[in-house]
Amino acid sequence: MSPAPTRCVTLKLATSLDGRIALANGASRWITGEAARARVHQMRADHDVVLTGIGTVLADDPQLTVRLPGFDGQQPGRVVLDTRLRLPESASLLGEGGPVLVICASDVPAHARAAIAAKGARVETLNRFDGPSVSLAAAIDCVRALDGNRILIEAGGRLAASALRQGLVDRIEWFRAPILLGGDSIPVVAALGLERLDEAPMFTRVSLEAVGDDIHEVYLRKVS
Repeated sequence: MSPAPTRCVTLKLATSLDGRIALANGASRWITGEAARARVHQMRADHDVVLTGIGTVLADDPQLTVRLPGFDGQQPGRVVLDTRLRLPESASLLGEGGPVLVICASDVPAHARAAIAAKGARVETLNRFDGPSVSLAAAIDCVRALDGNRILIEAGGRLAASALRQGLVDRIEWFRAPILLGGDSIPVVAALGLERLDEAPMFTRVSLEAVGDDIHEVYLRKVS
């Protein structure tokens, strides 16, 4: 597995063969196998930060740390895009691991921001963008300003769609398990709002490899 470039936004996807990340009831552990999950831990070690959305934190309570046997390197920073600052003070990522940055809207009350900061997280604010959310592009700029140049996105379908729709993704690392979940399950990428095929994000596959029972594909953004 080749390391991420020094300035790169990587989108990690782990899905069924039909591109699904969970059953309709939310059950998702584990779609991919142990070997694929170990490779994801190595990917985290190769990036400066792991970025996720508050929906993933509330659903899965992830740590987003590197947990490989014998690993003694630097843990990546963890970034949570959390417009309304719903991050629980009991969240696992506020425990051990690398530093945590929470990005929320500028209108979140100061006392709420102070409560999360008291748990050891750094809280940065952004103005809301195009409706109820803060801008993902602005959040990535904020991360880069803090020396987070190699960014790994591990998130749900809505944040993945937002990153793809805005052209922010340089690289896709896609793990596919030999299982089918069907049309009533949850897709890996939410609606993109496309009206023409030439509006679709385009990528070039650069590698395909069996990892245990799963397939690991790597795609780079196609530059026209």
